[in-house]
Amino acid sequence: MADHRDDSLQAGPEQVLYAYILEKGMYFGLLFLILTFLLYVLGVISPYIPKADISRYWSLNVSDYLHTAKIEAGWAWLSMVGYGDFLNFVPIVILAGITIICFAAIVPLLWKEKDRVYACLAVLEVLILVLAASGILGSGGH
Repeated sequence: MADHRDDSLQAGPEQVLYAYILEKGMYFGLLFLILTFLLYVLGVISPYIPKADISRYWSLNVSDYLHTAKIEAGWAWLSMVGYGDFLNFVPIVILAGITIICFAAIVPLLWKEKDRVYACLAVLEVLILVLAASGILGSGGH
C-alpha cells in the first residue's frame, strides 16, 4: 500500500503559533502555580486565613465564606495578593487567560494572510473572553 499523505491535515501557521504560545504559557503558569503554592505551604508568605482556621471555612457556601472572612467578591482579591493564599490566584489567572493571549497573537497573522473572517472571529473571541472575565456581566469575573 502506498503512503498517501493528505497535506490538508497539516497545521497552518496560525495554529502552530497558537499552540506554541499555549504550551509556553501553560508551562509558565504551572511553574508559577507550584512556586506560589510552595511559598504558601512553607509559610514564606503569611496567609490571609491562618492554616489552623481554614477547616472552619470548608463547610460554608461562597457568600457565607466571603462574608465571614471579610473578603469582597470579584476581582477584589487583587488587593490581597500579598497574602500567600491569594498569591496562588495569579498563576490561575495566567492559566485561564492564556487563551486570550493566543487568540490575540494570531490576529495579525490571519490579517496578513488575508483571512479576514477568522481574524474578525479571533478579535471577537478576545473581546468576549475579556468581557466575561471582567465581571461587568455580573458573573463576578469567574
